[in-house]
Amino acid sequence: MSTWNSRGLRGSTLEELVNRTNEQYREKGLALIQKVPTPITPIKIDKESHHITLAYFDQKSTIDYIGAVQGIPVCFDAKECRTDAFPLANVHPHQIEFMKDFEKQEGIAFLLLYFSARECYYYLRLSEFLAFVERAEKGGLKRFKYQELDPDFFLHPGQGILIPYLEGIQRDLNCR
Repeated sequence: MSTWNSRGLRGSTLEELVNRTNEQYREKGLALIQKVPTPITPIKIDKESHHITLAYFDQKSTIDYIGAVQGIPVCFDAKECRTDAFPLANVHPHQIEFMKDFEKQEGIAFLLLYFSARECYYYLRLSEFLAFVERAEKGGLKRFKYQELDPDFFLHPGQGILIPYLEGIQRDLNCR
């Protein structure tokens, strides 16, 4: 049983930016992406603020977001990285399996990474992530470095879109 403590909430700013980006895409009629809620059972609730301060997860969550882009099923997880090395352990085996199964159903699965020290976003294709996993399974690094990433998949905010991950999806489709 995993527990959650509100003081340890990481990535909430990233989540807010992704949620706002999803709203922007919906308003423009480009995509319909929703946050997948993580089922929790509260243990402690602050009596004054009525906020949950301690809870446990009812079950393993799959991914953070799911939806459709112009008729294409899409799912992704958003991760923040504070250094130039991303530990593969930050993506759980059940999440990897879900994304692999999702792509078997002709959807697109990816990780949206935010390198906070560099203030940049990266669209990590599932195939690229799986190559890093395979390397680790063969005794290699259990992380990948910023410098190893494909320069074509860094996302550049602009045209009023906070995190333009649809650009990454388009590049991903062009590579398939």
